[in-house]
Amino acid sequence: MFKRLKEDIEVVFDQDPAARSYLEVILTYSGLHAIWAHRLAHALYKRKFYFIARVISQISRFFTGIEIHPGAKIGRRFFIDHGMGVVIGETCEIGDNVTVYQGVTLGGTGKEKGKRHPTVKDNALIATGAKVLGSITIGENAKIGAGAVVLEDVPPNSTVVGMKARVVVKDGIRVKDLDHTNVPDPIADRFKEMETEINKLKKALEELTKERSKANANSNI
Repeated sequence: MFKRLKEDIEVVFDQDPAARSYLEVILTYSGLHAIWAHRLAHALYKRKFYFIARVISQISRFFTGIEIHPGAKIGRRFFIDHGMGVVIGETCEIGDNVTVYQGVTLGGTGKEKGKRHPTVKDNALIATGAKVLGSITIGENAKIGAGAVVLEDVPPNSTVVGMKARVVVKDGIRVKDLDHTNVPDPIADRFKEMETEINKLKKALEELTKERSKANANSNI
């Protein structure tokens, strides 16, 4: 147990350059507190002490701003950076060395039964405000961009961005150029496509009008 606790602390130093001392990390890192509370709640949950497990989960939520259902399965070296607003659902399965940032939701899409929350494989990173919804799989080494809404499986070694999220990097190769200061917006892109089509139609209509005017002029002669 103490080995696991030490490992949880060490991952904070690995991931957060602002961490200065063990005392600071132990006393002030809400993500670490939420993970420790979850480990206790999950152990009780597995032994069918559901009510006590849920109470611990809700107390942790009150103090940390992070809600992790006691049924969620979380691997080793899980790191929650800042963490306010993070929600992790009951049937989530999270691998090792996974990092999530504030505002991330690993949730369901409705009232479906059974496995209804995401599976996040080893070494994945989910950036600020991303929403990963449904019984989908986030592959190993995948990165989810800030604010992305992910509703489908993400291949391993991929980067996805946007609403709805789409792959922009796969196996280290850019599928589409990405400027991190100007994240792709599929809705805006669609409007641009429509604007282009409208301009084409206007040009075609103008040409047709000119041809009709010429034909009418010739017929009058």
